[in-house]
Amino acid sequence: MIVANSRLILIELNEINFDIVSRYLDSDASAFPAFRELMSGPAIRTTAEGEYESLEPWIQWPSVHSGLSLDEHGVFRLGDMANRHVPQLFEQLERMGWRVGAISAMNAANRLQSPAYFIPDPWTATPPDPSWWSRTLTSAIAQAVNDNSQARITFRSACYLALGLIRFARPRHYLAYAKLLLGARRAPWRKALFLDLFLHDLHVRLFRSRRPDFSTLFVNAGAHIQHHYLLNARPVLGEVSLKNPAWYVGPEEDPVSDMLGIYDLMLADYARMPDVDLIVATGLSQKPYDRVKFYYRLRDHAGFLKQVGVEFRSVAPRMTRDFLVEFNDAAAAQSAEARLAEVRIAGSRERVFGQIDNRGSSLFVTLSYPEEVDESVQYEVNGIVGSLAPHVVFVAVKNGMHQAEGFAYFKGRVADFAPSSGTHVKGLYATVMQYFRSASSSRGRPASGQSGTQPSVNEVLRR
Repeated sequence: MIVANSRLILIELNEINFDIVSRYLDSDASAFPAFRELMSGPAIRTTAEGEYESLEPWIQWPSVHSGLSLDEHGVFRLGDMANRHVPQLFEQLERMGWRVGAISAMNAANRLQSPAYFIPDPWTATPPDPSWWSRTLTSAIAQAVNDNSQARITFRSACYLALGLIRFARPRHYLAYAKLLLGARRAPWRKALFLDLFLHDLHVRLFRSRRPDFSTLFVNAGAHIQHHYLLNARPVLGEVSLKNPAWYVGPEEDPVSDMLGIYDLMLADYARMPDVDLIVATGLSQKPYDRVKFYYRLRDHAGFLKQVGVEFRSVAPRMTRDFLVEFNDAAAAQSAEARLAEVRIAGSRERVFGQIDNRGSSLFVTLSYPEEVDESVQYEVNGIVGSLAPHVVFVAVKNGMHQAEGFAYFKGRVADFAPSSGTHVKGLYATVMQYFRSASSSRGRPASGQSGTQPSVNEVLRR
């Protein structure tokens, strides 16, 4: 039976391993009741790309949003969707006459004509919706997230975020906010959870006030915590030989449990919403890492590039170790590529920047050196020798690695359109589109503009 007044929310719990969640539930009958309720309903496992280098959330979420695999949509780097003319479900649904909202959807471009709301992820250069709140929060969140490894937030961003909390934080979560804030110095992962809880409250407030037909929320603290602290998860302890050093995180701490507690609050809010159907999807998931690997980020990207003799027009940080460098022309980019490839650890052939992707007049660069950086570690390039430690900020000891398996859970009528288990994650696009085509038919609503049908690969590539 079709419920004419139902709406659909897609919650993107980036990279959460629900097999590990199940083991928490098995060990404690009272733990995480909203997860337990969600996981008792319809569910599938998804798959993704075959090559490990292609298992990245900024590749798989564009697949969810477009219904295309990596080979079809060609979006390989975070932020690339802003410059790619790949149709997304957001504008497809709007053309069919549905009202759409999105909060932090990863690697998604805002091509909506009249969004209910649109706040982009912190790494993609696409405009928010024109409201004052969306513009100011977009700027503040991007600054806070991209400078998180240095624990640096500007006064302006702090003021905007404080105003946002006053306006959008919900009283039922005040105690959770207080605990996260007070514990953040001892447990730094709680800063990411604080932001995710705020994004959730913001989403709920906007969803209720602006009433879109379709809305999506992307949250990333879970992926961050698994990457950095998965070896401390209670179900994982004792199963792997690797352990986190005590100076990094205390052996009594379980950041994954902290994350699931906050996400459980969020899922409970959606479960209580009347006349709302729900998809909760992970895109990918993570499993424990099999070796010791350190993550570092440049402290001052522009300063270091100048130090090693790279001339550039602009540089912009991306997630964790990545950054994008823009040049005036392809020749300058090619010269910079050669110079960055020469930056090595003194006395070895180990490159500091092991991944350099030349895009013509820009470079997408990853600081890939995997060992611990102390004062004895030096870099060298073209006769320049210096200590690497002052130029980098420690990010994490890697704990979780990507795996192609993802999870998706369905609540309400949308379960009727769920793909079969083992489907490529791009199949979730068809689920959303079929849901709204069915609703259009039941209401006798003709689709306005384009029909919203899936474009062919050739059509996408021609654009």
